[in-house]
Amino acid sequence: MVTTATKARKTARPRVSVEERKQQAEALHEQIAVQVEQLRDTGAWERFLAFSSAFHSYSLSNVLLILGQCPEASQVAGFRKWLTLGRAVRKGERALRIIGYSTKKGTRLNDDGEEEETRSPRFPILSVFDISQTDVVDPELAAAGELTRRIEGTDDHGIITALTGYLEREGWSVKREPMAGQKNGYARPAGRVVAIREDLSPAQAAKTLIHEAAHILAGHVDDVDDYAEHRGRAETEAESVAYVVAGMLGLDTAAYSIGYIAGWADADTALIRSTAAVVLRVAHQVHDIISPTPEDEPSQV
Repeated sequence: MVTTATKARKTARPRVSVEERKQQAEALHEQIAVQVEQLRDTGAWERFLAFSSAFHSYSLSNVLLILGQCPEASQVAGFRKWLTLGRAVRKGERALRIIGYSTKKGTRLNDDGEEEETRSPRFPILSVFDISQTDVVDPELAAAGELTRRIEGTDDHGIITALTGYLEREGWSVKREPMAGQKNGYARPAGRVVAIREDLSPAQAAKTLIHEAAHILAGHVDDVDDYAEHRGRAETEAESVAYVVAGMLGLDTAAYSIGYIAGWADADTALIRSTAAVVLRVAHQVHDIISPTPEDEPSQV
């Protein structure tokens, strides 16, 4: 009888030597930087920068507040700001609360008896919303903020079955569920849950599952504070792993991965190349889970 696992292995590419696989992974990782450089020279990148400039650079404390209320948050802005970006907050969405900063002007008498201006710091509570809480109302304006295109394809290359089995053996539950906005998946250490958006194509779902597994294997989910502080690098590493592993298995994810990496890395190719050690280590781990070498496979009785 042909089992699901057997079917999954049959979709994998022919076996290559360890050295060939190493060279393939390194070449794929280098392609990321090259393609990001090419993207950086296009009008799409310029439009994305103009769109992104509308978002505040939040302090670490506010990033932690945002993630504590909405762990999947990616782009956050106020109600009126979203309208200027071609999106509207959906009715009934709950605001994310952050701490703002402003100063209140006043006057006082100095030691010479003269009146001088004073400024007192204030820390008001502000309401913001993640992009997943909004809908497009002006497609032309909203399109400026999109660098990624979801992958279509019915072949998951055996990735979903293999990675789901591995994660479940490690104590994680894997599920499909509806998600709002642009969110495709998440790995939540509280409860050890990995969720993948239910309406993704098999190819996109497979790429997303690699991405979430990479977060786990790279240790990104172990320390929330560290992830929040270095979120751009963590997302760059996880999506780079997805691109490399998918490419090794014959699944081209460039339409989604390159824009995603460029956005989180701010198109910094030096940063992208500096992730090589982590990306290649985790990529080989994930590849071995999905397509084990003959000596790693269980013997048949």
